[in-house]
Amino acid sequence: MNEAPTQQPPIVEASGIGKRFGDHWAVRHLGLQIRQGEIYGLLGPNGAGKTTTLRMIAGLIEPDQGDVRVAGADPRNNPMEVKKKIGFLTGTTGLYARLTPIELLTFFGKLQEIPKKTLKDRIDQLIEDLGLGEFCKQLCGTLSTGQTQRVSIARTLLHNPQLLILDEPTSGLDIISAEFILNAIRTAKSEGRTVLFSTHILVETELLSDRIGILHKGTLAKEGTLDVLLEETGQTRLADAFLKVIEESQQHERQGA
Repeated sequence: MNEAPTQQPPIVEASGIGKRFGDHWAVRHLGLQIRQGEIYGLLGPNGAGKTTTLRMIAGLIEPDQGDVRVAGADPRNNPMEVKKKIGFLTGTTGLYARLTPIELLTFFGKLQEIPKKTLKDRIDQLIEDLGLGEFCKQLCGTLSTGQTQRVSIARTLLHNPQLLILDEPTSGLDIISAEFILNAIRTAKSEGRTVLFSTHILVETELLSDRIGILHKGTLAKEGTLDVLLEETGQTRLADAFLKVIEESQQHERQGA
């Protein structure tokens, strides 16, 4: 576990945000502040609202209530400004099957108007950091799940974003690919970037996160450093603390019904 950079200003500010799909509120009255340079891990059961929360912060969907600011900008009013600051990765991120990883990264780098020499150096660095060398000239359509995810991470990092938003970045990956991605997250923090990621893998959360937020049924049930969560729940393991927070949230919900 890391020590949170408490003196840094927030790069993400979500105030009372909510999202409704039909009659169902996927996220309700959620408030979140994430400081520049920290790694924030978002935990929650399936259907807790993790992906919806990340997509609202990234500006991919608009909240039905509340406001979001990313480095002071509102994704609704300044979408292009926010996109330049964010690298977003989701499990549904696709690659062009008929391009190689090098061709794909070059294509997106040109779209982002990265200077030619800078782009080449950046791609070379990402190939090294993420272990893409063995398959960087293969067609993306022939890559394994782990290889595809590593290329997706490279695409996410390509334009040196201030904020990385990663939705379950290691889900379903082999150990080697997962470790490359975890190291990329650590490197991003060492370079002063902010990382907001969701996961259901508690060990990753313990190893990476400065602070942890636990979502339940679209609300932020509890957040804090690992030490704070353990102390407040009276537990010695994150898994037990997580289960206790969910149980208490369910009890509170029943009492309020």
